[in-house]
Amino acid sequence: MLDLTLAIAHHLLILGLFGVLAVEWIGVRRGMSLTNVVQIGKVDLWYGILAGLIIVVGFVRAVFAAKGWGYYSHNAFFWAKIAVFALIGLLSVPPTVAFIRWRRPGATPSDAQIDMSRRFLWAEIALFALLPAFAAAMARGYGAF
Repeated sequence: MLDLTLAIAHHLLILGLFGVLAVEWIGVRRGMSLTNVVQIGKVDLWYGILAGLIIVVGFVRAVFAAKGWGYYSHNAFFWAKIAVFALIGLLSVPPTVAFIRWRRPGATPSDAQIDMSRRFLWAEIALFALLPAFAAAMARGYGAF
């Protein structure tokens, strides 16, 4: 039952993270007002919370669930998934820093700043597509070493 519960939690958190990323992608637009920036900042806070929970639940799952750490630690797709997730996390830093800066009085984002943040968000979304592919390969035993 623990394995099933952790799997469900892990998958729901990942879906939630993608939803938050989609909301950011849609919400970060040219002509944003301070109200929009504050809203995106709140959404971005959930991005960080969900990412942290995904890491915790994912590693608890890897260590304590049915397959165990021995299975995951010796799988190239597991490590590729971790690396891509870390890269997505790194790509999320510049938009987060921008959202914080834009909340300052009189710091309305320029079109160039919006475009730059959207490029980072787009890269995150593009890389996100690799996560289920790597997870599916890993679950089927591919990548074992």
